[in-house]
Amino acid sequence: MTNDLERTMRMNYLYDFYHSLLTEKQQIYVEMYYLEDLQLSEIAENLDVTRQAVYDNLKRTSELLEHYEKNLSMYKNYQHRVQLLETLKQKLGNVPTDIKEILLELEDLD
Repeated sequence: MTNDLERTMRMNYLYDFYHSLLTEKQQIYVEMYYLEDLQLSEIAENLDVTRQAVYDNLKRTSELLEHYEKNLSMYKNYQHRVQLLETLKQKLGNVPTDIKEILLELEDLD
């Protein structure tokens, strides 16, 4: 189950980064499945298509999002920035308040 949750979270992040590169139809399928958590059959009924059509579209769109990530690495870079920020927070645990405020401002940049 954790794997499904991780997959969903990854797709949500990839969608956040690359949704503007998808067609409107692809965006609708991804939003309904990953963001609204609808089942394939529910999406099929809502869009008046077959369950297989929904599955195929989601599979192709997921592969496309992974392709964008492979080439552009926006999510990977985001994860790296988050990790660096967490490391900075840990290292600055006992520093004066003004430096902590600077760190919070840096966090807002993300």
